[in-house]
Amino acid sequence: MQTPVNPSFQTTILVRDTCLCLHAQRAARALARRFDVALKPVGITSGQFSLLMSLNRPQPPKVGSVAALLAMDRTTLTANLKPLERRGLVQTEADPTDKRARLLRLTPAGRAVLIDAVPIWKAVHAEIETGLADPDRLRADLMVLSQLDDEGGGRV
Repeated sequence: MQTPVNPSFQTTILVRDTCLCLHAQRAARALARRFDVALKPVGITSGQFSLLMSLNRPQPPKVGSVAALLAMDRTTLTANLKPLERRGLVQTEADPTDKRARLLRLTPAGRAVLIDAVPIWKAVHAEIETGLADPDRLRADLMVLSQLDDEGGGRV
């Protein structure tokens, strides 16, 4: 077995300057904070906005499909749904075609929150995009990264 070697300070600088994971995490936190502040007047966070939008469909989706869309495991999704359910923005119900599955429904109150939130999202989103050299390219690259498999063996 090889003796571990402490990484040098140069390695620290290399990671700081080039690590895609670090830069993606920092960007995600900065974006979330920006949208959290903007959405505060309507009483939701950026994560709750994304979750509510994922339920804005003609037919109520199953928990599994929403979890996949948001890249969350079901347990995390369920935990994130609880405060929205308590506020009456979301309802969970049994799937009539499969009693083991649960459907998620946006309530009229949830829809009203989205009606107030969407103009805020549009304005902040447009403002952020104006500061980017190529927002479409960034979105495409982020989509590629979001499709990496859980074990990190995905191909870029």
